[in-house]
Parts: sequence; structure tokens; C-alpha cells
Amino acid sequence: MKTVDELRIGEQGTVQSIGCSGALRRRIIDMGITPGAVIIKRKTAPFGDPIEINVRGYELSIRRNEAKEIIVDDIKKAEF
Repeated sequence: MKTVDELRIGEQGTVQSIGCSGALRRRIIDMGITPGAVIIKRKTAPFGDPIEINVRGYELSIRRNEAKEIIVDDIKKAEF
């Protein structure tokens, strides 16, 4: 298992859990990142923050500290 920030560009993984609580957890869930969702890492900014991902068919930019809380598995190269 990895977190989203550990994925390489072009890899995809299935969300297993969200490792935080409170307002940050609610914010992540409100963005559509829930267990079972497939996340594809698209880009990373030059200094590593933010990270652009694709989830549920739309592009989303999240902070690195948010990406560290999203645990994924079933990692493979994404097909575009």
C-alpha cells in the first residue's frame, strides 16, 4: 500500500482508506475521494505541491499533506 503522494506520475490506485479525521477527512470525502474510488496521478508541481489527480472522471489539485492521508492499493500503470 502507498499514499497518493508516493504514486508516480501515470500510476493509478484504488482508495482503501483515508488516514485522517475531522475537517480534513470531510474535505477529502466531499471532493469525491472515498474508499473504492480510482485515483490517477497526473502531475506534480515543480516543488511537489500541489499534486494533480484524476478521480471519478475529473481533474483535481490537492495539497501534498492531503495526498499523504489517502491510502491506495492495487497500483498499476494508468491507461489514458
